[in-house]
Amino acid sequence: MITVPVVLGAGEAARTDGEAGARGYDVLVGDGASARLADLVARRVPSARRAAVVTDEAVAATPWFARMDPGLPYEVHAVEAGERAKTMANVESLCRAFALSGLARSDVVVAVGGGVVSDLGGFAAAVYHRGTPYCTVATSLLGQVDAAIGGKTGVNLPEGKNLVGAFWQPTGVLCDTALLETLPRREWASGRGEMAKYTFLGEPELLELPFEAQVGRCVARKAMVVAADERETGTRVLLNYGHTLAHALEAAALRSGVDLRHGEAVALGLVYAAGLARRLGRIGDDRVALHHEVVKRFGLSDRLPPGLEGMDPEELLAYMARDKKATHDLSFVLDGPRGVELVRGVAVKDALGALEELEDPSCT
Repeated sequence: MITVPVVLGAGEAARTDGEAGARGYDVLVGDGASARLADLVARRVPSARRAAVVTDEAVAATPWFARMDPGLPYEVHAVEAGERAKTMANVESLCRAFALSGLARSDVVVAVGGGVVSDLGGFAAAVYHRGTPYCTVATSLLGQVDAAIGGKTGVNLPEGKNLVGAFWQPTGVLCDTALLETLPRREWASGRGEMAKYTFLGEPELLELPFEAQVGRCVARKAMVVAADERETGTRVLLNYGHTLAHALEAAALRSGVDLRHGEAVALGLVYAAGLARRLGRIGDDRVALHHEVVKRFGLSDRLPPGLEGMDPEELLAYMARDKKATHDLSFVLDGPRGVELVRGVAVKDALGALEELEDPSCT
């Protein structure tokens, strides 16, 4: 079992929001970590008298879920599985259900599921009573290596992914690697895309480690970045490497009914970002080739799948321009001579040219 502390606010200047000083929580990684849920709730939310468990219909139907125990009386609130559940309508439905069940601000919300559930359940907790404690049992690889850690919660709008949300840190995260054994191949791919990203963010030997250590190393890397920049005003933006195009592809796929998983989109976003960096003279052919190689070694495709080929580049450009990194310009996290960094003011012609390369391998 691996315990990774997430320490927030250490060494920061006095803050104006009354949160000065170190805060934090632990992420527990390992086989059987979910059995620690009742202990986590008792230690971290001692005021809680009841719990609201937010999950999705697929997780709720698993044999393991019936054994889940927060150590308190609880009600289960299940949403549909998949990205379509991340809506403002579901946030309202959850908050109304919390109110009807008598959930108090001193109680706890438990998000049990993958990245969609932690984003949705965490955001509902953030806005219910203007902030109710929550913790997460991450049941997907994506949730364990990325989505459940760091306190970024939110939902989608038709205009783009994660455009409405809040920074609301969990009281603790349990990453039970045993729960990953029955994940469908596509769900594995969703997590592997985020792991491929960490290869370029200081973990080049990630694939050489035992699996549990891979998960722990990703958690530790994200925890280090989040500790230094909780509200994404600086270096935390680097965790979005590959995500500008990824979120645009997901938004377009969601609108058109194409089945695309987050990690699959991130893999394509990494390859796209490498091509764009080359067009801007930041990296050479060898570095671009490394991005293709890493994506493939993680079992992901570096080419657009059927259904996404021929997507309107202007539509994707519009989604990318609405990305949260952008400040009325096109901004991307790109590789370069100093490593991965934020680049603002990218020309439209270069962004479109890199899209053409992604759609047509002969352009490279």
